[in-house]
Amino acid sequence: MLRSVKLSILSVLAVILAVQVQAQTQDSYEYNSEFTWGINKNTSGGLIGGLVFKKARKRSERVFETFGLEIMNVKHPQEVRTNSIQTGNFFIFGKSNYLYAFRFQYGRDRILFKKAPQQGVEIKAVFAAGPTLGIVAPYYVEYARSNDLVSNSVQYHQGMAAEDILGTGRLFQGIGDSKIVPGANLKAAINFELGTTKSQVTGFEAGFLIDAYTKTIELMPESKNYSIFPTLFITLFYGSRK
Repeated sequence: MLRSVKLSILSVLAVILAVQVQAQTQDSYEYNSEFTWGINKNTSGGLIGGLVFKKARKRSERVFETFGLEIMNVKHPQEVRTNSIQTGNFFIFGKSNYLYAFRFQYGRDRILFKKAPQQGVEIKAVFAAGPTLGIVAPYYVEYARSNDLVSNSVQYHQGMAAEDILGTGRLFQGIGDSKIVPGANLKAAINFELGTTKSQVTGFEAGFLIDAYTKTIELMPESKNYSIFPTLFITLFYGSRK
């Protein structure tokens, strides 16, 4: 009788242990890869700096290998939107070129704090670097002097008077005259993942990035121009993992 009771107790304990192990396996927050995309805001961009895409795959318990692409509109520190006194339209006085940065990145994400299933925050240290392709495109304005009967759409150049500018040129005007300037980028950041499910990723990333080009990029000919663009940024991201 006593032996039967002991066997019954052991059987119940075995079942409970099996259920707990299965539950822990189901609730595990382990994953092997993830893909995220996000919207970036930074100190060298406008209201929206650009778009970010990243693919990560597991290399060890706490380290992920990453491949990234960032597409950004880089602005000169002295750019200010101005209203035309003739039309009221906006333009940037003194700007002669756009700079679009295509950053290709390879790096590592290291998990500093793992999150519990369906709760908490996962925190990662992010490091990445790679080549940058700078696309320098002319900035066009609608221009008409006081004695002109019609306006002309031309690239801004030194000597233009602000009162003769009627507004910004057409969208993507002059993109065919763009020039490519190669460079490199380096990024360091902290990543906060706030998702509540294993298969989805939601969070933000904040940090520092620097772009360095092989020559000075002339964005505003009447101001000091640079070949190195340091920036602070925050990226809101969303994605999936498995």
